Amino acid sequence: MNLQAKRRTLLKGIAATTVGLAATTSGNAAEEETYLVTTGSDKVAQKLERKGYIVQNEIPAANLLIVRGPSSETQSIQDISGVREAAPDLAYEIGSSPVDSMAPSVDAQYTDLQWDKQLTDAFAAHDFATGAGTRVAVVDTGVDHTHPDLSANVNTDLGRSVIDGEFGPDASPVHPHGTHVAGIAAATGAQGVVGMAPDAELVPLRVFPKEGPVIERISDCLLAIDYAAQIGADVVNMSLGWEPRPPRENQTAQGVRRVICDRVIKSVRRRGTTVVVSGGNEETDLQHGGYRDMWTSLESTLGVSATAPNDELAFYSNYGLGDIDVGAPGGGYETIEKTLSNDTEWPNPTNRILSTVPNDSYAYYIGTSMASPQVAGLVSLVRELSPTLKPNRIEGVIKRNAEGSNGRSDPELGAGRINALQTVESLLK
Repeated sequence: MNLQAKRRTLLKGIAATTVGLAATTSGNAAEEETYLVTTGSDKVAQKLERKGYIVQNEIPAANLLIVRGPSSETQSIQDISGVREAAPDLAYEIGSSPVDSMAPSVDAQYTDLQWDKQLTDAFAAHDFATGAGTRVAVVDTGVDHTHPDLSANVNTDLGRSVIDGEFGPDASPVHPHGTHVAGIAAATGAQGVVGMAPDAELVPLRVFPKEGPVIERISDCLLAIDYAAQIGADVVNMSLGWEPRPPRENQTAQGVRRVICDRVIKSVRRRGTTVVVSGGNEETDLQHGGYRDMWTSLESTLGVSATAPNDELAFYSNYGLGDIDVGAPGGGYETIEKTLSNDTEWPNPTNRILSTVPNDSYAYYIGTSMASPQVAGLVSLVRELSPTLKPNRIEGVIKRNAEGSNGRSDPELGAGRINALQTVESLLK
């Protein structure tokens, strides 16, 4: 395979670890649409129903209603007394592509290939904390709870699917992405790989349907995040997102959606749950030009960029002050050519992130989707040692003990690349 073909294959692989724009509406019929509506009065739901809208769900902690009705009704809803913001829901479709897979192993034989855990001193940190007694909610494509490295940690009783506003008990995977993410955060090492928090409980929250296109909706993500707070999750991992949107879109419905989502995240944080999100894979400067990413641009999320084995920003990772709080290993090097090279300390494909995938197997993935669960697992280590620490204090501990930015905010790495050992040791002094 020539270099150009390898480049295309790798870029497809990165696309498989993020979510791309699929549609701007979310109805089951062309004439219907779902709306996100925030309110200032508990009577708004009754007013909406009198107007013929259907209130499908609500998140009381954020004064949010999820409403169904005719398409193009945003202004009509906004005009109802007591409505603060209204915006159409949005749906996104996950990509798919070939990945580099590995056969099953025994006795954690792949830990030597986990440069990400070596670089962050995670293995050494496990002498002090393993995430025991903590709970990680994985909002994603579902998790294979039968995988030998995950079976002891996945809570299938609390796991849910959240599809079109309906909660179901089946959180099994519809794509390998969620299983890979879960392993990075909390694989036990019983067979192949060790996660950042190998004793943390994993709660899979699948927001992608089993049939049809692999699509997720903002409303379902918000319901899943709220559910995570309801069940006392210490941290939510969101390795989901979409391409940064330009200024003209951020001043319309997109901007309103961001305000609405921030309300939900803030309500979750008030209940003690940290929300960690991936920074995106478009190699975009989010600081300049008015571009905004949905989740990292929210004030209350912990945004993560992706780093390489040499601590450089990975070539695909988004960056920018205000969006990126910390960096964490996501795989690849600072250029795509170096990533594909066999003449590096970690030659292709070993410079990517090795983790669990369904059918008792392992695969190398690359992307900020792989960086985010490193940080989510680290939140679990902190919470184990300091169970009452609030999200803002947890984030402060992680940032103060990161490496590479001399304590100053850096557009590429925020406070720096995380260090698990330094973080947990700081709590034991």
